[in-house]
Amino acid sequence: MLRRIAHFIKTYTLWELLKGLSVTGRALFRRKVTVQFPEQRTPISPRFRGKHALRRYPNGEERCIACKLCEAVCPANAITIESEQREDGSRRTTVYDIDMFKCIYCGFCEEACPVDAIVETNVFDYHFENAADRVMTKDLLLKMGDKHEKQIAEDREVDSQYR
Repeated sequence: MLRRIAHFIKTYTLWELLKGLSVTGRALFRRKVTVQFPEQRTPISPRFRGKHALRRYPNGEERCIACKLCEAVCPANAITIESEQREDGSRRTTVYDIDMFKCIYCGFCEEACPVDAIVETNVFDYHFENAADRVMTKDLLLKMGDKHEKQIAEDREVDSQYR
């Protein structure tokens, strides 16, 4: 009987609405935290996964050996690799494409890579003007790796401390 009375009172006094308004009221007078994005940046975790990059060895040769492990492990089938054998007998990629619309940024590709060739940088602010720009080709990936190699190496050093 007491439950029925309590339910009746809560129903006609709009108890849930009042509880929700109390949450809003508490937050209304707190200090707001606003980041002025292009000028200010929030801290990024060293293990953050952003835009992809292909790395090179210090002598300038690309690291990717076309083992296709990253293509095989990608759950979204976002990576396409074609390769050919060189004159010296080693394999290298001729096509290395990543469809950024399909990619779910899981990091499996960089975990599977035996030579640490494909990495995900900490670059998160990028966009595409055209739908055709969504595919990152081998040249774009290598440029990205060349541009951010110093930061990638630092992140790799920090990341190795967590493993």
